[in-house]
Amino acid sequence: MKLLRYTFFSLLGLFLVSACTPSNSQPRPNMVVYKTPTCGCCKKWVTHLETAGFTVKTTDLDDLSDIKTQFGVPQKLRSCHTAVVDGYIVEGHVPADVVEKMLREKPDIAGISVPGMPIGSPGMEVEGRPADRYNVMAFNKNGQTSIYAQR
Repeated sequence: MKLLRYTFFSLLGLFLVSACTPSNSQPRPNMVVYKTPTCGCCKKWVTHLETAGFTVKTTDLDDLSDIKTQFGVPQKLRSCHTAVVDGYIVEGHVPADVVEKMLREKPDIAGISVPGMPIGSPGMEVEGRPADRYNVMAFNKNGQTSIYAQR
């Protein structure tokens, strides 16, 4: 009888704790990533997003120039892959938490970018090398840019 009572109250406690704990697992919109078929760092970035809870569909293309132009990614902000999520463009190795921040805040921008391929950004980790400092840049449809986040 004591065991049954203990089990009941343990399960009740777990239920109450889980019911009262804020959930970070709200459904995220699907993301489409355009990348080249052989890029390993792009695959690692997609895994980073999936680990963070995003559902990602990848589209492999041999040349991404037209996609970047179509979505208005400024030349100086381009990187190795381009993603689209909830109407926003995500260019390069942007950390998942910064993508989540953008989706939460819904700023009046076209998208965000990590230009180039900084060491230590998601998908660009190099064992034994410290992460570079880098900026996540916001850009609008006119190509104007500003710093959105710093790493």
